[in-house]
Amino acid sequence: MNKVSKDILKELYPPRPGEVRKYDYGLMLVIGGSEFYSGSPALAAMAGFKAGVDMIRIIAPKRAADIIASFSPTLAAFPLEDAHLLLKHLASLISLTESAKDVSRGNVSIVIGGGMGRSQETQDTILQYLASLNVPAVIDADAIHAVAKDPSVLAGKPFLLTPNTYEFTLLGGKDVRSMPLEARIEEVKAVALKLGTAILLKAAVDIITDGNEVLLNETGSPYLSIGGAGDTLSGIAGALMARKAGTMNSAAGAAYINGKAGELAAGRWKESLIATDIIDAIPEVINK
Repeated sequence: MNKVSKDILKELYPPRPGEVRKYDYGLMLVIGGSEFYSGSPALAAMAGFKAGVDMIRIIAPKRAADIIASFSPTLAAFPLEDAHLLLKHLASLISLTESAKDVSRGNVSIVIGGGMGRSQETQDTILQYLASLNVPAVIDADAIHAVAKDPSVLAGKPFLLTPNTYEFTLLGGKDVRSMPLEARIEEVKAVALKLGTAILLKAAVDIITDGNEVLLNETGSPYLSIGGAGDTLSGIAGALMARKAGTMNSAAGAAYINGKAGELAAGRWKESLIATDIIDAIPEVINK
């Protein structure tokens, strides 16, 4: 196993050629939000832009989409009617995904789960969408709860799950909080191998594995217990996936960048840290 270091930034962000086209560095779709929660997809999108993706489209229920669109002119939000994601929206999700894949010449990724809610219909819609998906995706938050009910949608696809220690137990893992690091690593490897997917377990030491390779990330801060820190991580990972970094490198890079940005922001703000402070620190990490 290897520890993630700042050297990964050279691999993820090589010098750009003199001429590029829009979408050469990716198009990310963020699917999330509900009537009550609008912040999660917005935070993922803002972090993704700071991590270097060319364009982001947010798909959210109407109230959340309208709020997100008002945050910044850089955020393009497609509104779905109703307060939550429903089965009637599935065809639109699939169509919007195929359109994004075409316009970006395949440089596309999905971030799904934040703020979506856990009603039966919403969870069923997430599962059916993931079953149809054939592009890289970061599965977080409420989408983890959905796949825990039917993990067969994961196997063999370029997906990354980003659970915290509680969400990890929903996926069939043991409670790792009292385990020493070596035992944690073996447990996360076993679950990733069983599910046929990559996992980034968020903890004091992040464990990243596809069931075979293992990477450890030690950046971070105790102040990152705040709401939204997981959303920024997902947005960074999705941006790197859209830039064709690959699942494991995207996970490792996102864990390192989010953790290091969190360290910098926590050094300034400590107990007053909020998620947008992490986003503001991302350029200082990747452009050092």
